[in-house]
Amino acid sequence: MKNYSNKKLLFITLILLTSIAITAFSIDKSPQKKRSVVFLITKDTNNYEAHRTIPKFAALLEKEHGYKTTVLLGTGTHGDYRYESVDAIKEADLLIIMARRIALPHDQMQTIKNYVSSGKPVIGIRTAHHAFHVMETIQDGHEDWPAFTADILGCENKGYGPHDAGYEVSTVSEAASHPILKNVAPSNWHSKGGIYHVQLLDKNATVLLKGEVEGKTEPIAWTRTAGKNKVFYISMGYPDDFETEHFRRLLINGIKWAIQ
Repeated sequence: MKNYSNKKLLFITLILLTSIAITAFSIDKSPQKKRSVVFLITKDTNNYEAHRTIPKFAALLEKEHGYKTTVLLGTGTHGDYRYESVDAIKEADLLIIMARRIALPHDQMQTIKNYVSSGKPVIGIRTAHHAFHVMETIQDGHEDWPAFTADILGCENKGYGPHDAGYEVSTVSEAASHPILKNVAPSNWHSKGGIYHVQLLDKNATVLLKGEVEGKTEPIAWTRTAGKNKVFYISMGYPDDFETEHFRRLLINGIKWAIQ
């Protein structure tokens, strides 16, 4: 009788262990949901060909890094810009902005503000620091958002440096261990684009890169926290920047840092 009980107990144990193993195998093998990255861009003569560089970079993210990407490119003038749909932003894990001086319909701007209010991460590339600051007449039914620059990116736009000279880019030694700078340490890094002059308002921001031209140094990439939002901004984004491996690596690291 005792021997029968032991056999019965062993049989039940084997069934339980098999069930646990099958469950674990199913969990391990189940496909994981791809993280969604939405790019908000504009096309105009002063937006550094974002309509060309961003779709190409988004395709790289999908093919080599497994992200689901959506590139939103709208139409209209600065004072009455519109996207076909911004609904993708509602489900995004990350919003990346490279847009220039646009006012949007109230409901579309509210979608962006709702995303930010949710505490999700934001990355700004180059013209993002005046993305929603419109200098011309805003048409009825539209609105801009000038405070985005200070409140979210943590800076103020102070103009532009010389265009033809470009500038020398270097990493900030104090931030060398930051994950965004992983494998980004070129000995000679020159950007052909004109440098942006900025005033960094957030004293707690972590400056990652600096640019120098004509003896003047500017912060050109930093991270900060705006409320619950992880924020990464980089004032680079000239077309040639996207052709350099270290710039692409920096953006990819920034995306991983933002959504982790």
